[in-house]
Amino acid sequence: MNLTWSNLGAALLWSAVGGLGVWFLLLPVRRRSLTGLLTSLVLTGAAASMGALWGAIHAMLVPWWDWKTMIALTAFSGAVTGIAAFAAARRLGKDAAALRRAVAEIGEGRVPAPDGRRLTAEVERVRQELRATAAALTATRERERALETARRELVSWVSHDLRTPLAGLRAMSEALEDGVVDDPELYYKQIGASVERLNQMVEDLFDLSRIQAGVVSRDLESISLDDLVSDCLAALEPLAAAQGVRLTGSVDGTAAVTGNGPELNRALTNLVANAIRHTRAEGNVDVRVGISADPASLAEVVVSDECGGIPEAHLHRVFDVGFRGEAARTPHSPGSTGGAGLGLAITRGIVEAHSGTVDVENRPGGCRFRVRLPVSAP
Repeated sequence: MNLTWSNLGAALLWSAVGGLGVWFLLLPVRRRSLTGLLTSLVLTGAAASMGALWGAIHAMLVPWWDWKTMIALTAFSGAVTGIAAFAAARRLGKDAAALRRAVAEIGEGRVPAPDGRRLTAEVERVRQELRATAAALTATRERERALETARRELVSWVSHDLRTPLAGLRAMSEALEDGVVDDPELYYKQIGASVERLNQMVEDLFDLSRIQAGVVSRDLESISLDDLVSDCLAALEPLAAAQGVRLTGSVDGTAAVTGNGPELNRALTNLVANAIRHTRAEGNVDVRVGISADPASLAEVVVSDECGGIPEAHLHRVFDVGFRGEAARTPHSPGSTGGAGLGLAITRGIVEAHSGTVDVENRPGGCRFRVRLPVSAP
């Protein structure tokens, strides 16, 4: 018998009844999980297909023995469809569980560890993105903790360094006021030195806040690095002489860099002055200007001192804001005083603002600081 519009309508009706019946029958399962949802979708489609087939056969008045054959075939087809739906739902459930574990680990502040389980491609991409996000969040938290620690140390050290000169200023001013000073000129000089130290500390804090805010001067020009270092050494020669330190310099290759002259001078001055303050009496501070061999096309300034070295545990913190090792509080020269731990942090900020790098390493008898800056285009 041929399929007519009437038979087609009957087939569609059977299909709708079968599909909707299974859909509503599986409503409790569908609401429980993604696995139930996927299973209900697959079984609903299978029921709708079988209903359409049975409806068409019934409308065409197929004999009973053919009905038995169709019942067996559709039953087998339904079983296969159910198994496939269960397997797919189980796989989806495992994928969802893997994502839940990844989210839970992120919530605990950990980076999700790869468990070696293969997931669906799309779900695997989501898990990879979650891992990348967790790694970025962890790095951000570590930076925030490091900054918070640095801020606390800075406040503590600045408070200490402010208290000492302020106490001295109060004592000297009271002594001058009471007229119990044998040599007022000496007290005036000491007051001037204390005020200068406080002024330098305030300037350092201002410069550091300006650098951290990204407000760096953009008055760029081509600068001869060897001339810049020569000016720096000339300015620091009196400090070195006062502390009994030999200050030497050499040029292995001339280089020009693009930058702000006063700021770069400040960075190098901080670096060399720090080396002088922590070098033993009769020691030597050597400053070398040249071109880096690896990587090439980088101008470098290498400052070598004889400070006795820095503990390995402190090397990575030398340029942190406010960090001062024990050696900073007990400089080698008797007349020297430690700063607020801002000089090297300012140096790093200025150098990085000029697309350069600065690092430190121990060498026999002392340390070696290396500043690298891009060479100016000809």
